[in-house]
Amino acid sequence: MNQKIAVVTGANRGIGHQIAKDLAGLGMRVVLTARDEAKAKAAAAKIIGDVIPHQLDVRDVNSVAALKHFVEREFGRCDVLVNNAAIYIDDDKSILNVDMDTVRQTVETNVYGPLLMCQAFVPMMLKHGYGRVVNVSSESGRMTTMSDGTPSYNLSKTALNALTLMFAKTARGERVLINCMCPGWVRSDMGGPGATRSLQEGADTAVWLATLPDDGPNGGFFRDRERMEW
Repeated sequence: MNQKIAVVTGANRGIGHQIAKDLAGLGMRVVLTARDEAKAKAAAAKIIGDVIPHQLDVRDVNSVAALKHFVEREFGRCDVLVNNAAIYIDDDKSILNVDMDTVRQTVETNVYGPLLMCQAFVPMMLKHGYGRVVNVSSESGRMTTMSDGTPSYNLSKTALNALTLMFAKTARGERVLINCMCPGWVRSDMGGPGATRSLQEGADTAVWLATLPDDGPNGGFFRDRERMEW
């Protein structure tokens, strides 16, 4: 196969930027996306490799369609999709007092965004008989360890895990592998300086899932390359 084409959302900083950097380092042509085009360009310039910046707001149907059109026109396919773009705006609210605007904003970005992206790019992967989708989730979305804090974020990541399973079943047997992962508590703008993991550690499992062999797992939830319970 020719040089693989990867799309990474929310890649202007943090884990997304590290994933884009690592995939470029493996020889992939990476479409690095961010809501702000200038930030996408600045982030792409920091990476050595074949990196193309592109504006993308995952909440905007037209923006997703424009990216899909660009990828189809320029490359004819998408081999890897990493749905990393997400927000965390719960503060200290609990399920008893979280306001609906916080819930709507969070779900719009963290759930509807990956849904739109998968609807745009998974059919392209199925058409060409190859694809890897990585949804960047969180242990916060695990049903087995669910808490009542950060309700919007937790809810959004549980829903993202469900989306992963549904798309994985749709793609089953077609050389398109769709999984989600938890990066852990990472030192990023979202995780803060006191987090226990580096960006490289947080990105590792996502890069592993993006480069799985054809007999790799499909429809799984992983951390540190090990399967997790839902």
